[in-house]
Amino acid sequence: MTSAPIVRTDYLLRTVEITSDCIRLTGDLNATSTVEVIGGPDNVKSLTFNGKDLEFKQSTTGCNSIVATADFEKPTFSVPDLTTASWKVIDSLPEIESSYNDKAWTVADHTTTNNTVLNLTTPTSLYSSDYGYHTGILLYRGHFKANGHESTLYLSTYGGAAFGHTIYLDGAYIASFTGEDVLPTYNATYDLPSNLTSGSEHVITVIVDNNSLNENYIVGEDEMKLPRGVLDYDLAGHPKSDVTWKLTGNLGGEHYIDQARGPLNEGGLYAERAGFHLPGAPTSDWKSSAGPQEGLSGPGIAFYTTTFDLDLPTGYDIPLAFSFANGTANATQQGEYTFSNGTARPAAYRCQLFVNGYQFGKYVHNVGPQDVFPVPEGIWNYQGSNTVAVSLWVQEEDGAKVESLTLVTGPVIQSGFGAIEPAPQPAWEKREGVY
Repeated sequence: MTSAPIVRTDYLLRTVEITSDCIRLTGDLNATSTVEVIGGPDNVKSLTFNGKDLEFKQSTTGCNSIVATADFEKPTFSVPDLTTASWKVIDSLPEIESSYNDKAWTVADHTTTNNTVLNLTTPTSLYSSDYGYHTGILLYRGHFKANGHESTLYLSTYGGAAFGHTIYLDGAYIASFTGEDVLPTYNATYDLPSNLTSGSEHVITVIVDNNSLNENYIVGEDEMKLPRGVLDYDLAGHPKSDVTWKLTGNLGGEHYIDQARGPLNEGGLYAERAGFHLPGAPTSDWKSSAGPQEGLSGPGIAFYTTTFDLDLPTGYDIPLAFSFANGTANATQQGEYTFSNGTARPAAYRCQLFVNGYQFGKYVHNVGPQDVFPVPEGIWNYQGSNTVAVSLWVQEEDGAKVESLTLVTGPVIQSGFGAIEPAPQPAWEKREGVY
Protein backbone atom coordinates (compact mmCIF):
# COMPACT_ATOMS: atom_id res chain seq x y z
CA MET A 1 0.00 0.00 0.00
CA THR A 2 0.99 3.64 -0.42
CA SER A 3 2.24 5.18 2.83
CA ALA A 4 0.72 8.55 2.05
CA PRO A 5 -2.60 8.20 0.21
CA ILE A 6 -4.29 11.13 -1.46
CA VAL A 7 -7.64 12.05 0.07
CA ARG A 8 -10.07 14.38 -1.64
CA THR A 9 -13.08 15.95 0.06
CA ASP A 10 -15.02 19.15 -0.42
CA TYR A 11 -14.30 21.25 2.69
CA LEU A 12 -11.61 20.26 5.21
CA LEU A 13 -9.71 17.07 5.99
CA ARG A 14 -8.19 16.90 9.47
CA THR A 15 -6.68 13.44 10.01
CA VAL A 16 -6.10 10.16 8.17
CA GLU A 17 -5.54 6.89 10.02
CA ILE A 18 -4.95 3.65 8.10
CA THR A 19 -4.73 0.08 9.38
CA SER A 20 -4.40 -3.03 7.24
CA ASP A 21 -7.96 -2.87 5.91
CA CYS A 22 -9.54 0.24 7.48
CA ILE A 23 -9.35 3.93 6.70
CA ARG A 24 -10.46 6.39 9.38
CA LEU A 25 -10.88 10.03 8.39
CA THR A 26 -11.83 13.11 10.37
CA GLY A 27 -12.76 16.42 8.85
CA ASP A 28 -15.33 19.18 8.49
CA LEU A 29 -18.35 19.47 6.23
CA ASN A 30 -20.42 22.44 5.16
CA ALA A 31 -22.55 20.30 2.84
CA THR A 32 -22.92 16.68 1.81
CA SER A 33 -19.58 15.87 0.17
CA THR A 34 -17.79 13.30 -1.91
CA VAL A 35 -14.85 11.56 -0.25
CA GLU A 36 -12.25 9.86 -2.42
CA VAL A 37 -9.17 7.99 -1.23
CA ILE A 38 -6.47 7.25 -3.78
CA GLY A 39 -3.67 4.83 -3.00
CA GLY A 40 -5.08 3.25 0.15
CA PRO A 41 -4.92 -0.42 1.20
CA ASP A 42 -5.57 -3.06 -1.47
CA ASN A 43 -8.54 -4.64 0.30
CA VAL A 44 -10.38 -1.92 2.23
CA LYS A 45 -13.15 -3.31 4.41
CA SER A 46 -14.08 -0.18 6.36
CA LEU A 47 -14.12 3.58 5.70
CA THR A 48 -15.21 5.99 8.42
CA PHE A 49 -15.60 9.76 8.51
CA ASN A 50 -15.79 11.33 11.98
CA GLY A 51 -16.50 7.88 13.39
CA LYS A 52 -19.40 7.05 11.07
CA ASP A 53 -19.17 4.15 8.62
CA LEU A 54 -19.44 5.15 4.97
CA GLU A 55 -20.54 2.91 2.15
CA PHE A 56 -17.92 3.05 -0.58
CA LYS A 57 -17.17 1.69 -4.04
CA GLN A 58 -14.27 1.56 -6.42
CA SER A 59 -13.66 4.90 -8.12
CA THR A 60 -13.72 5.18 -11.88
CA THR A 61 -10.34 6.89 -11.67
CA GLY A 62 -8.70 3.58 -10.83
CA CYS A 63 -5.33 3.86 -9.09
CA ASN A 64 -6.59 1.73 -6.19
CA SER A 65 -9.16 4.42 -5.43
CA ILE A 66 -12.40 4.27 -3.46
CA VAL A 67 -15.18 6.86 -3.29
CA ALA A 68 -17.99 7.50 -0.80
CA THR A 69 -20.43 10.17 0.31
CA ALA A 70 -20.24 11.94 3.71
CA ASP A 71 -23.62 13.35 4.66
CA PHE A 72 -24.02 16.81 6.15
CA GLU A 73 -26.76 16.77 8.78
CA LYS A 74 -28.19 20.22 9.30
CA PRO A 75 -28.69 20.87 13.02
CA THR A 76 -31.63 22.61 14.66
CA PHE A 77 -30.82 25.22 17.29
CA SER A 78 -31.55 28.76 18.45
CA VAL A 79 -29.62 31.51 20.20
CA PRO A 80 -30.96 33.88 22.86
CA ASP A 81 -32.68 37.14 21.95
CA LEU A 82 -30.76 39.83 23.85
CA THR A 83 -33.75 42.19 23.70
CA THR A 84 -35.75 39.82 25.93
CA ALA A 85 -32.89 38.76 28.21
CA SER A 86 -33.08 39.61 31.92
CA TRP A 87 -30.56 42.42 32.23
CA LYS A 88 -29.31 44.13 35.38
CA VAL A 89 -27.63 47.55 35.42
CA ILE A 90 -25.41 49.57 37.74
CA ASP A 91 -23.88 53.03 37.52
CA SER A 92 -20.19 52.59 36.71
CA LEU A 93 -19.23 56.22 37.30
CA PRO A 94 -19.67 56.71 41.06
CA GLU A 95 -16.52 58.85 40.98
CA ILE A 96 -18.52 61.99 40.15
CA GLU A 97 -20.78 61.69 43.19
CA SER A 98 -20.11 64.16 46.04
CA SER A 99 -19.92 61.25 48.50
CA TYR A 100 -17.21 59.42 46.57
CA ASN A 101 -13.89 58.93 48.40
CA ASP A 102 -10.72 58.55 46.34
CA LYS A 103 -8.49 57.90 49.34
CA ALA A 104 -7.32 54.58 47.85
CA TRP A 105 -6.41 56.06 44.46
CA THR A 106 -2.82 56.45 43.33
CA VAL A 107 -1.41 59.90 44.08
CA ALA A 108 0.21 61.45 40.99
CA ASP A 109 3.31 62.65 42.80
CA HIS A 110 6.18 61.71 40.49
CA THR A 111 8.13 64.85 39.67
CA THR A 112 10.02 62.99 36.95
CA THR A 113 8.89 60.48 34.34
CA ASN A 114 10.18 57.15 33.11
CA ASN A 115 9.04 58.15 29.63
CA THR A 116 11.86 59.05 27.25
CA VAL A 117 9.69 60.40 24.41
CA LEU A 118 7.78 63.33 25.93
CA ASN A 119 9.09 65.67 28.58
CA LEU A 120 6.85 66.70 31.43
CA THR A 121 4.94 69.96 31.16
CA THR A 122 3.11 69.47 34.46
CA PRO A 123 4.44 69.71 38.04
CA THR A 124 4.04 65.95 38.46
CA SER A 125 3.68 63.21 35.87
CA LEU A 126 0.17 62.25 34.83
CA TYR A 127 1.40 59.58 32.41
CA SER A 128 -0.48 56.46 33.43
CA SER A 129 2.37 54.02 32.88
CA ASP A 130 4.53 55.89 35.38
CA TYR A 131 2.10 54.53 37.98
CA GLY A 132 1.67 51.01 36.62
CA TYR A 133 -1.54 51.48 34.62
CA HIS A 134 -0.90 50.30 31.08
CA THR A 135 -4.23 49.10 29.74
CA GLY A 136 -7.91 49.94 29.59
CA ILE A 137 -9.89 53.01 30.59
CA LEU A 138 -8.11 55.51 32.86
CA LEU A 139 -9.65 57.86 35.42
CA TYR A 140 -8.22 61.04 36.95
CA ARG A 141 -9.41 63.26 39.79
CA GLY A 142 -7.90 66.73 40.15
CA HIS A 143 -8.58 68.52 43.46
CA PHE A 144 -8.40 72.30 43.79
CA LYS A 145 -9.65 75.18 45.94
CA ALA A 146 -11.61 77.79 44.01
CA ASN A 147 -10.66 81.47 43.91
CA GLY A 148 -13.57 82.59 41.72
CA HIS A 149 -11.53 82.96 38.52
CA GLU A 150 -11.94 79.42 37.13
CA SER A 151 -13.48 80.27 33.76
CA THR A 152 -11.85 77.62 31.57
CA LEU A 153 -9.94 74.34 31.66
CA TYR A 154 -7.35 73.46 29.03
CA LEU A 155 -6.82 69.71 28.74
CA SER A 156 -4.51 67.59 26.59
CA THR A 157 -4.94 63.82 26.56
CA TYR A 158 -3.45 60.88 24.69
CA GLY A 159 -5.24 57.57 24.26
CA GLY A 160 -4.37 56.21 20.82
CA ALA A 161 -6.36 56.21 17.59
CA ALA A 162 -10.14 56.60 18.03
CA PHE A 163 -9.81 57.28 21.76
CA GLY A 164 -11.99 59.77 23.61
CA HIS A 165 -12.31 61.55 26.93
CA THR A 166 -15.04 62.99 29.13
CA ILE A 167 -14.73 65.76 31.74
CA TYR A 168 -16.81 66.48 34.84
CA LEU A 169 -16.53 69.24 37.42
CA ASP A 170 -17.80 67.79 40.67
CA GLY A 171 -20.96 66.04 39.45
CA ALA A 172 -21.61 68.34 36.50
CA TYR A 173 -20.86 67.24 32.94
CA ILE A 174 -18.51 69.64 31.15
CA ALA A 175 -17.70 68.12 27.75
CA SER A 176 -16.39 65.12 25.82
CA PHE A 177 -13.96 64.52 23.03
CA THR A 178 -15.86 61.82 21.16
CA GLY A 179 -12.95 60.57 19.04
CA GLU A 180 -11.78 60.29 15.46
CA ASP A 181 -9.90 57.42 13.88
CA VAL A 182 -6.97 59.66 12.87
CA LEU A 183 -6.53 61.39 16.24
CA PRO A 184 -4.49 59.59 18.91
CA THR A 185 -4.23 62.78 20.98
CA TYR A 186 -6.47 65.78 21.53
CA ASN A 187 -6.31 69.12 23.31
CA ALA A 188 -8.95 71.80 23.78
CA THR A 189 -10.09 74.53 26.15
CA TYR A 190 -13.44 74.03 27.87
CA ASP A 191 -15.72 76.56 29.57
CA LEU A 192 -16.37 75.99 33.27
CA PRO A 193 -19.24 77.27 35.43
CA SER A 194 -18.61 80.85 36.52
CA ASN A 195 -20.19 80.58 39.94
CA LEU A 196 -17.52 78.77 41.94
CA THR A 197 -17.32 80.25 45.42
CA SER A 198 -13.88 81.41 46.48
CA GLY A 199 -12.45 79.01 49.05
CA SER A 200 -14.72 76.09 48.11
CA GLU A 201 -13.26 72.67 47.29
CA HIS A 202 -13.83 71.08 43.88
CA VAL A 203 -12.85 68.02 41.85
CA ILE A 204 -12.20 67.67 38.13
CA THR A 205 -12.87 64.12 36.93
CA VAL A 206 -11.42 63.03 33.59
CA ILE A 207 -12.11 59.65 31.95
CA VAL A 208 -9.66 58.70 29.18
CA ASP A 209 -10.23 55.77 26.85
CA ASN A 210 -6.84 54.10 26.49
CA ASN A 211 -6.87 52.19 23.20
CA SER A 212 -3.59 50.40 23.95
CA LEU A 213 0.00 51.33 23.23
CA ASN A 214 1.40 51.98 19.77
CA GLU A 215 3.54 49.63 17.74
CA ASN A 216 6.83 50.79 16.23
CA TYR A 217 5.79 51.03 12.60
CA ILE A 218 9.06 52.69 11.57
CA VAL A 219 12.29 51.05 12.72
CA GLY A 220 14.16 53.20 15.19
CA GLU A 221 11.20 55.28 16.31
CA ASP A 222 9.85 55.03 19.83
CA GLU A 223 6.12 55.25 19.14
CA MET A 224 5.52 52.38 21.56
CA LYS A 225 6.64 54.71 24.36
CA LEU A 226 4.10 57.45 23.69
CA PRO A 227 2.38 57.98 27.04
CA ARG A 228 -1.30 57.50 27.80
CA GLY A 229 -3.58 59.62 29.95
CA VAL A 230 -3.42 63.33 30.70
CA LEU A 231 -0.46 65.10 29.07
CA ASP A 232 -1.13 68.66 30.15
CA TYR A 233 -3.75 70.92 31.74
CA ASP A 234 -4.30 74.55 32.70
CA LEU A 235 -7.02 75.76 35.05
CA ALA A 236 -7.73 79.45 34.49
CA GLY A 237 -6.80 81.64 37.45
CA HIS A 238 -4.44 79.04 38.93
CA PRO A 239 -0.86 77.89 38.63
CA LYS A 240 -0.74 74.21 37.70
CA SER A 241 0.52 73.34 41.17
CA ASP A 242 -2.86 74.37 42.63
CA VAL A 243 -4.40 71.17 41.24
CA THR A 244 -3.39 67.92 42.92
CA TRP A 245 -4.13 64.78 40.96
CA LYS A 246 -4.93 61.16 41.64
CA LEU A 247 -5.44 58.45 39.05
CA THR A 248 -6.52 54.86 38.67
CA GLY A 249 -6.76 52.14 36.08
CA ASN A 250 -7.25 48.41 36.47
CA LEU A 251 -7.34 47.27 40.09
CA GLY A 252 -3.80 46.44 41.18
CA GLY A 253 -2.12 47.92 38.11
CA GLU A 254 0.83 45.72 37.23
CA HIS A 255 -0.22 43.40 40.07
CA TYR A 256 -3.47 42.64 38.27
CA ILE A 257 -6.08 40.56 40.07
CA ASP A 258 -7.31 38.13 37.42
CA GLN A 259 -4.31 35.93 36.69
CA ALA A 260 -6.37 33.52 34.57
CA ARG A 261 -7.62 36.07 32.04
CA GLY A 262 -4.42 38.07 31.94
CA PRO A 263 -3.13 41.65 32.22
CA LEU A 264 -5.04 43.15 29.28
CA ASN A 265 -8.51 42.01 30.31
CA GLU A 266 -9.56 44.77 32.71
CA GLY A 267 -9.47 48.55 32.75
CA GLY A 268 -10.32 51.24 35.24
CA LEU A 269 -14.11 51.39 35.20
CA TYR A 270 -15.59 50.90 38.65
CA ALA A 271 -17.44 47.77 37.49
CA GLU A 272 -14.20 46.30 36.18
CA ARG A 273 -12.28 47.14 39.35
CA ALA A 274 -15.00 45.42 41.37
CA GLY A 275 -15.01 42.37 39.08
CA PHE A 276 -18.67 42.74 38.13
CA HIS A 277 -17.94 41.43 34.63
CA LEU A 278 -17.21 37.99 36.10
CA PRO A 279 -19.66 35.08 36.37
CA GLY A 280 -21.47 35.06 39.68
CA ALA A 281 -21.16 38.80 40.36
CA PRO A 282 -23.62 39.96 43.06
CA THR A 283 -26.24 41.61 40.84
CA SER A 284 -29.43 40.65 42.70
CA ASP A 285 -29.80 44.14 44.18
CA TRP A 286 -29.07 45.92 40.89
CA LYS A 287 -31.81 47.63 38.95
CA SER A 288 -33.60 45.52 36.33
CA SER A 289 -33.12 46.86 32.82
CA ALA A 290 -33.92 46.31 29.16
CA GLY A 291 -30.16 46.23 28.59
CA PRO A 292 -27.87 48.49 26.57
CA GLN A 293 -30.73 49.22 24.18
CA GLU A 294 -32.41 51.09 27.05
CA GLY A 295 -29.46 53.47 27.25
CA LEU A 296 -29.00 56.66 29.25
CA SER A 297 -30.88 59.94 29.10
CA GLY A 298 -27.67 61.91 29.64
CA PRO A 299 -23.90 61.43 29.71
CA GLY A 300 -22.50 58.75 31.97
CA ILE A 301 -21.34 55.16 32.16
CA ALA A 302 -23.70 52.25 32.75
CA PHE A 303 -22.76 48.62 33.20
CA TYR A 304 -25.18 45.90 32.13
CA THR A 305 -25.02 42.18 32.79
CA THR A 306 -27.17 39.16 32.01
CA THR A 307 -26.91 35.37 32.30
CA PHE A 308 -28.43 32.79 29.97
CA ASP A 309 -27.95 29.20 28.84
CA LEU A 310 -26.79 28.00 25.45
CA ASP A 311 -27.74 24.57 24.13
CA LEU A 312 -25.89 24.26 20.83
CA PRO A 313 -25.44 20.81 19.27
CA THR A 314 -22.16 18.99 19.75
CA GLY A 315 -20.15 17.95 16.74
CA TYR A 316 -20.57 21.31 15.02
CA ASP A 317 -18.52 24.47 14.69
CA ILE A 318 -21.11 27.25 15.06
CA PRO A 319 -19.51 30.73 15.04
CA LEU A 320 -21.27 33.06 17.47
CA ALA A 321 -20.81 36.84 17.48
CA PHE A 322 -22.28 40.07 18.80
CA SER A 323 -23.62 42.44 16.17
CA PHE A 324 -24.15 46.16 16.82
CA ALA A 325 -26.31 48.31 14.58
CA ASN A 326 -24.21 51.13 13.15
CA GLY A 327 -26.32 53.97 11.85
CA THR A 328 -27.91 57.30 12.62
CA ALA A 329 -31.61 56.46 12.85
CA ASN A 330 -32.94 56.58 16.43
CA ALA A 331 -29.38 57.10 17.56
CA THR A 332 -30.30 58.78 20.81
CA GLN A 333 -33.05 59.07 23.32
CA GLN A 334 -33.96 62.53 22.03
CA GLY A 335 -33.43 62.40 18.29
CA GLU A 336 -30.60 62.42 15.81
CA TYR A 337 -27.37 64.37 16.16
CA THR A 338 -25.96 66.32 13.24
CA PHE A 339 -22.62 67.45 11.96
CA SER A 340 -22.02 71.18 11.50
CA ASN A 341 -23.14 70.85 7.87
CA GLY A 342 -26.50 69.50 8.99
CA THR A 343 -26.01 65.86 7.99
CA ALA A 344 -26.90 63.16 10.50
CA ARG A 345 -24.12 61.57 12.50
CA PRO A 346 -24.11 58.58 14.84
CA ALA A 347 -24.47 59.21 18.54
CA ALA A 348 -21.19 59.11 20.45
CA TYR A 349 -20.95 56.15 22.77
CA ARG A 350 -18.43 53.45 23.58
CA CYS A 351 -19.04 49.86 24.63
CA GLN A 352 -16.93 47.05 26.02
CA LEU A 353 -18.06 43.43 25.71
CA PHE A 354 -17.37 40.70 28.26
CA VAL A 355 -18.26 37.01 27.96
CA ASN A 356 -17.77 34.85 31.03
CA GLY A 357 -15.37 37.48 32.33
CA TYR A 358 -13.28 37.80 29.17
CA GLN A 359 -13.21 41.14 27.37
CA PHE A 360 -13.86 40.40 23.70
CA GLY A 361 -14.53 43.70 22.03
CA LYS A 362 -14.56 47.48 22.21
CA TYR A 363 -17.14 49.21 20.06
CA VAL A 364 -16.99 52.95 19.32
CA HIS A 365 -20.31 53.71 17.65
CA ASN A 366 -19.41 57.07 16.15
CA VAL A 367 -16.07 55.85 14.77
CA GLY A 368 -16.25 52.12 13.97
CA PRO A 369 -15.73 50.48 11.57
CA GLN A 370 -16.04 47.08 13.29
CA ASP A 371 -19.55 46.28 14.47
CA VAL A 372 -19.46 42.46 14.62
CA PHE A 373 -17.42 40.85 17.41
CA PRO A 374 -16.88 37.07 17.23
CA VAL A 375 -16.40 35.12 20.46
CA PRO A 376 -15.17 31.51 20.17
CA GLU A 377 -16.46 28.38 21.83
CA GLY A 378 -14.38 27.77 24.93
CA ILE A 379 -15.01 31.35 25.99
CA TRP A 380 -18.70 30.65 25.38
CA ASN A 381 -20.08 27.59 27.10
CA TYR A 382 -22.05 26.11 24.20
CA GLN A 383 -23.83 23.64 26.46
CA GLY A 384 -24.23 25.60 29.67
CA SER A 385 -24.51 28.91 31.47
CA ASN A 386 -22.97 32.14 30.17
CA THR A 387 -22.54 35.60 31.65
CA VAL A 388 -22.50 38.59 29.29
CA ALA A 389 -21.63 42.12 30.41
CA VAL A 390 -21.64 45.36 28.42
CA SER A 391 -20.31 48.75 29.51
CA LEU A 392 -21.97 51.77 27.89
CA TRP A 393 -20.07 55.07 28.04
CA VAL A 394 -22.32 57.82 26.69
CA GLN A 395 -20.56 60.99 25.53
CA GLU A 396 -23.66 62.95 24.49
CA GLU A 397 -25.33 65.61 26.64
CA ASP A 398 -28.75 64.32 25.51
CA GLY A 399 -27.88 60.70 26.20
CA ALA A 400 -27.69 57.73 23.86
CA LYS A 401 -28.56 54.07 23.59
CA VAL A 402 -27.33 51.04 21.70
CA GLU A 403 -29.58 50.89 18.67
CA SER A 404 -29.41 47.13 18.35
CA LEU A 405 -27.35 44.36 19.93
CA THR A 406 -27.94 40.83 18.71
CA LEU A 407 -26.28 37.44 18.74
CA VAL A 408 -25.64 36.18 15.22
CA THR A 409 -24.32 32.88 13.93
CA GLY A 410 -21.94 32.29 11.06
CA PRO A 411 -21.74 29.35 8.64
CA VAL A 412 -22.55 26.11 10.47
CA ILE A 413 -19.85 23.48 10.00
CA GLN A 414 -20.19 19.80 10.91
CA SER A 415 -16.82 19.21 12.52
CA GLY A 416 -14.55 16.35 13.46
CA PHE A 417 -12.41 18.54 15.66
CA GLY A 418 -13.89 17.09 18.83
CA ALA A 419 -14.81 18.63 22.17
CA ILE A 420 -13.60 22.17 22.91
CA GLU A 421 -11.89 22.54 26.25
CA PRO A 422 -13.24 25.62 28.04
CA ALA A 423 -10.90 28.45 28.94
CA PRO A 424 -10.44 29.03 32.68
CA GLN A 425 -13.46 30.93 34.00
CA PRO A 426 -12.89 31.81 37.66
CA ALA A 427 -16.08 33.18 39.18
CA TRP A 428 -16.52 36.44 41.07
CA GLU A 429 -15.07 36.73 44.52
CA LYS A 430 -15.16 39.84 46.64
CA ARG A 431 -12.02 41.82 45.95
CA GLU A 432 -10.10 43.43 48.74
CA GLY A 433 -9.43 47.13 48.42
CA VAL A 434 -12.07 47.93 45.77
CA TYR A 435 -12.69 51.65 45.52
